[in-house]
Amino acid sequence: MAARNGVLGKTPNDSNSETGERITRVLPVHGLNISAQDTTQKLVERWTAEYERGNPEAKALLEAAEALRTRDIPVAFPTETVYGLGADATRSAAVQGIYRAKQRPSDNPLIVHVSSREQLQRLLRSPRGEGAFGQGLSSEVQGEASLIPPIYEPLISKFWPGPLTILLPNPTPSPLAPEVTSTLPSFGARMPSSPLARLLIHLADRPLAAPSANASTKPSPTTAQHVYMDMRGRIDMILDGGPCGVGVESTVVDGLLHPPAILRPGGIGIEEIRACPGWEDVRVGYKDGALQGKEAPRAPGMKYKHYSPKARVVLFEAGKGTEAVKSRLVRDLALGQEKEKVTSSLPRVGIVRTKCWMKGLGIPGTEYNHDGSTGSETSSVSNTHTDPLNPSSLVSFYQPTRLALSPSPELNSKTPIEMFDIDLGTDAESIARGLFSALRGLDEENVSIIYVEGISDTEGDLAAAVMNRLRKAAEEEIKG
Repeated sequence: MAARNGVLGKTPNDSNSETGERITRVLPVHGLNISAQDTTQKLVERWTAEYERGNPEAKALLEAAEALRTRDIPVAFPTETVYGLGADATRSAAVQGIYRAKQRPSDNPLIVHVSSREQLQRLLRSPRGEGAFGQGLSSEVQGEASLIPPIYEPLISKFWPGPLTILLPNPTPSPLAPEVTSTLPSFGARMPSSPLARLLIHLADRPLAAPSANASTKPSPTTAQHVYMDMRGRIDMILDGGPCGVGVESTVVDGLLHPPAILRPGGIGIEEIRACPGWEDVRVGYKDGALQGKEAPRAPGMKYKHYSPKARVVLFEAGKGTEAVKSRLVRDLALGQEKEKVTSSLPRVGIVRTKCWMKGLGIPGTEYNHDGSTGSETSSVSNTHTDPLNPSSLVSFYQPTRLALSPSPELNSKTPIEMFDIDLGTDAESIARGLFSALRGLDEENVSIIYVEGISDTEGDLAAAVMNRLRKAAEEEIKG
């Protein structure tokens, strides 16, 4: 096959002969005729029809599935929450590839993704070495009593497939690679609602360990471009399914305790869970900050600083108006000028707005288009993939508006300031979808500090999940 932009013609084993760096290919799969409402059987039927008529996207999905079965390099793929970095959860060498690619601490457990309840049953009942996996796509359990604790049945019935992870006892002996559980007696499992994810897992015929496909501690990826920025040269293949719909990771629940607990807020809210039989008294079992010392995390994202861009993030609680932000900006500019003794580059500041802040904090200035011309525009969402086989052509999900602020008595500033403004909207759904992309977009602009307008975590469960992620990303929270 002829090379296209120097990417497609390479095989997964190829590397750049000059640098020795692994070549990372981005393969589009967002044009397949499949739906989240399709059953697994229907997904396979639709995929088979596409494959038989020679659809390159269907072939890309099969190539990725074969790589997951046979190789130790993880594959990045889209889910409804964020992009995942998948590997065969039953093979240590494959799971170790995840930790290497992400540079992730080894005591941070991984979530296991399955395509069906039957696949999870196989995982729970099969000891290592008995070959429950790898026997072909027809080897699912039929008519076997459920090994899933009954407490989870109402949640599975209501929320699977979907952004909910349940904690399950790890079988003894376990078919899971020990690196998945990080010495814990339990593991997290979920069935994604993304049809691409479920189809990939089914074709691979393996449960997939799949944390978010970002470098450890960085904002989670919600587009293929985000993955490419972090994983280029570390993995071989990224399946590009377009932007993710939810934008924050799955909710993690522990029904092995009494009362049951939510270990991580996410796409499913606490009130929705409390409406299910047996979960009326579910408690919050997480803290917005990271766990301290040697305490073992029971779910991903509990222990370490997480979701953080390169820039310093200052989070303002809901209701803090633009005057408070401008006052903080004056202080930070003064400190920066004192430390730097005036650098050759202009101060670059990022603003992430939600409910109340004015564009550019209401400070007069000149607005620039992305091509450098002056004009009026707002930060915008872009779903355009001009050439998904060429990673350099993939665009950011959110494009900041660039504002040039002249020296201003209001800011007590003697030098111009470049401000990059992003408006995430006012509803929790749009804020959750755009949060990680906004942080990454501002990192691309090389801002030194990002001010974020928080939302009230009493507005709903998704709002609580957003604030949980922001508190983990922020170095400081301005309250009161």
